[in-house]
Amino acid sequence: MEGKSYDFDKLYKVLSKETWPQVYYFKFIVKAENHLIARVQSLFDAQVANISMRRSAKGNYITISAKEMMLTAESVVERYKKASEIEGIISL
Repeated sequence: MEGKSYDFDKLYKVLSKETWPQVYYFKFIVKAENHLIARVQSLFDAQVANISMRRSAKGNYITISAKEMMLTAESVVERYKKASEIEGIISL
């Protein structure tokens, strides 16, 4: 399963039309491997973000969702850039 590539400039243009700060909802899918799950979780401050996980029906993948107060569109784009470095991640 290949990671979805993002056009970060396009994402920024869309997000910059929003009012900031706001709570932003992130959603990622990775293989159900502990090191990949840990890398996605490390993108967020567990004391600030509301993080939830759900295993796929066959248990091969994990959906990780996080809600966090983001201050700017730039901070959201930066988070997606960091996430894109994780092997096989799919950003929704």
